[in-house]
Order: sequence, then structure tokens, then C-alpha cells
Amino acid sequence: MPTMNERLHAVARGHVQGVSYRWFVVRAAQKLSIVGWTRNGANGRSVEVVAEGLRSNLEQLIQKLHDGPPRARVDSVDVSWETTVGDMEDFSIRY
Repeated sequence: MPTMNERLHAVARGHVQGVSYRWFVVRAAQKLSIVGWTRNGANGRSVEVVAEGLRSNLEQLIQKLHDGPPRARVDSVDVSWETTVGDMEDFSIRY
């Protein structure tokens, strides 16, 4: 049975900007062989993540999004599952 990738869209809210949260997400995603991107939300209190990979790896990433780096305070992580697009080759920060 072939392994299917899935697509995750998540928004972490709280004290997640100015604390290296996006770099934390990049490193975690790369370790889990996940592709996608992350960027700061315009409101100054959120970080958006779009990621594709194996469901089990994406679920591990969700847990890491809840934890965040040491200086972050994550109040919530909204998660939705979307149709896989397959248009990404690595994991990056968007500005």
C-alpha cells in the first residue's frame, strides 16, 4: 500500500513572534522530512504553518507547535487538514 502525504494548515497564537518560533518550526519540520512554509501573522500574535508530509510526522509537528521554543508562550494552535497540493520541495520561512 503506498504511503500518502497529507497537508496541514496550522495557526499558533500567543507570544510566538520575536522568540525564534518560525526557525523552531523550520528545524522541527526538516527533522521530520516535512515540506512547507511558515510566516508571521499580520496581527503580531500568530504564526501560520502550511506543511505536507506523512500524517504521523505532521502530528508530531503539531505537538511541537504546541510546545514552541523556550521563550514562546503558545496559547492555542488551530489545525485543519487540507487537500495535498505537492507544490513544495523544502521547508522555508515566508516574509
